Amino acid sequence: MADGHAGGEYDLFVIGAGSGGVRAARIAAGYGAKVAIAENQALGGTCVNVGCVPKKLFVYGSHYAHDMHEASAFGWNFQPKEDLLDWKRLIQNKNNEIERLNGVYAKLLANANVELINGFATLIDANTIEVNGVKYGAKKILIAVGSRPFVPDIEGKEQVLTSNDMFYLDALPKKLLIVGGGYIAVEFACIMNGYGSEVTLAYRGDLFLRGFDKEVRCFLADQMRANGINLMFNTDLTKVEKSPDGSFAATLKDGSVLPGFDKVMYATGRVPKVETLGLENAGVKQGKKHEIIVDEWCRSSVPNIWAVGDVIEKYQLTPVAIAEGHAFADTEFGNKPRKVNYENIPTAVFSSPSIGTCGMTQEQAEEAFGADNVVVFKSAFRPLKQTLAQGVERTFLKLLVHRETDKVVGVHLVEPAAAEMVQIIGVAMKAGATKADFDNTMALHPSAAEELVTMRTPAPK
Repeated sequence: MADGHAGGEYDLFVIGAGSGGVRAARIAAGYGAKVAIAENQALGGTCVNVGCVPKKLFVYGSHYAHDMHEASAFGWNFQPKEDLLDWKRLIQNKNNEIERLNGVYAKLLANANVELINGFATLIDANTIEVNGVKYGAKKILIAVGSRPFVPDIEGKEQVLTSNDMFYLDALPKKLLIVGGGYIAVEFACIMNGYGSEVTLAYRGDLFLRGFDKEVRCFLADQMRANGINLMFNTDLTKVEKSPDGSFAATLKDGSVLPGFDKVMYATGRVPKVETLGLENAGVKQGKKHEIIVDEWCRSSVPNIWAVGDVIEKYQLTPVAIAEGHAFADTEFGNKPRKVNYENIPTAVFSSPSIGTCGMTQEQAEEAFGADNVVVFKSAFRPLKQTLAQGVERTFLKLLVHRETDKVVGVHLVEPAAAEMVQIIGVAMKAGATKADFDNTMALHPSAAEELVTMRTPAPK
């Protein structure tokens, strides 16, 4: 260990006070370890500050105009008006809540006797960390710095926004271009559409949400179009330019131009936030996308350095980072060795309507077991609410069953309550539920979820 650690010596030094880092620090300290955690931004990481939490708040808010429009069918006599939206109030209330959560995280660390060091941490060697010019020593180091939005190197990239910026807009854009095809792009397209923006979503691929079940992707695309979102697939941008009138124009690869946008947002993926972390000083190996390479225990190529969360690029999900941080602390400080089980992770996309998914897609299941060994059950229908509201919203549910074992290997939902439904589905799938278990479960009527236990006839392929 290097000499001159003026800041002190620790059993564990965590770099990054996001969800995974904070969980690891608290659990390790609970086992009696002397722990420090360094963070140069607001506590809570991406999820709390510019991710899951503010996004979900925006999702809630984006539905009110739609709900008020439908309310007339249920006897209510009020209609939303454009001037009723106070965007600045939304942003301020969101900021207040995030600041409250920052304080909660600070109290959690203090109550766990974890020392919080404010500043940017850099590795000097495998046992030495420098923050604000002060050196600290550590027997073990955990890197949990997360990721940041990635914008490709196009002309005018300095003009575009990322998901981070969307939470701090001064005003609602009347006309918005979103570039990307992942869940962040899709969610913001639905959010801003719900608030009243004219939204165009441009994606270079044939269909967005690569990696999700294809039927789910197609179903959601139809729903988004029905809600007024302009979807442009096989569309690649080469330039974003500010016009004399202050609006933005996007030039496409084929030379055509999309003009007149108030804002252009890029949601083209995220990359590990490791640029100035000093990984090379400690000999930590990285992959092609600069992610930290780890083994099944989240240990890096350096024996006393671990990494969890977005920085290892396994699953960019907050609960996964928390699980990795907790498992690390249990293993290294609690004498309870355990690895994270990445099978059947319930996942949601907070689009309109939402997607909930757990397990394999149909494409994955057929590749794993063979098409003849996968039985598909699905149902698409107009939900009860829409029989009065007469809106465009529809529901889609899909079960994938392994023929030989009758085990449910995939569940996919497109439904406003999909996230709530798929969390419970995840418990059933972790327990190894079969189609017979689903069939033997009493239906809850009337609900969309009852279709999950009443589908009896396999869908034709």
